[in-house]
Amino acid sequence: MKKIVIALDGYSSCGKSTTAKLVAAALGYAYIDTGAMYRAVTLYFLQHHISLTNPKEINEALKNIEVEFHYNPKTKRNEVFLNGLNVEDEIRKMYISNQVSEVSVVPEVRHAMVAQQQKMGKKRGVVMDGRDIGTAVFPDAEVKIFMTADVDTRAKRRQEELLEKKQLINLDEIRENLLKRDLIDSTRKESPLRQAEDAALLDTSHMTIDEQVDFVLERVTSAMINEEKERALNQI
Repeated sequence: MKKIVIALDGYSSCGKSTTAKLVAAALGYAYIDTGAMYRAVTLYFLQHHISLTNPKEINEALKNIEVEFHYNPKTKRNEVFLNGLNVEDEIRKMYISNQVSEVSVVPEVRHAMVAQQQKMGKKRGVVMDGRDIGTAVFPDAEVKIFMTADVDTRAKRRQEELLEKKQLINLDEIRENLLKRDLIDSTRKESPLRQAEDAALLDTSHMTIDEQVDFVLERVTSAMINEEKERALNQI
């Protein structure tokens, strides 16, 4: 059966990454966390004091950034490597969350990362989660889902994630961070966060992860059936 691209876009902490990982595992597809790529770039920029108002400096820095995903059999997850160094835990810290939207809004950064993402998904058979997968990276994705949830639910989920990593952050601080990122992501000129016209809306405020995965897999099954029907008609 022909492999497809599954695009999961939406707001932070609404379950995109967890859902995408489980969908990819169920289908035997590759999972690509595009948000992690922007986090890795943010880490590099902070470490090297790259000015976000200096295009020349940004372009030079991007030439020296290589982001890769490697599966860790011990943790059973894909982990992010920046120039050969495992940065999975570092890029999830709050100081990166506070800066990532400002870095990802830079046109040069988005162009570089979108090009890498398109290369990763060129052979199809991928599940990508992010902000602009269905609108900019793979507008031809066979399945597009736009995920959302109310901000209080998202803030609580994010706090729980941080607590698991032994990071104790005030709930109000997390809520403000999410609202700030929502505003920057949805109002930027370059590939803003928005629901693609042909994307199914998935509000996860009161849904379990299993329900979210089932929602996506149902649409994957439907898309694959339609692909087979179309192929059969073209052969007549």
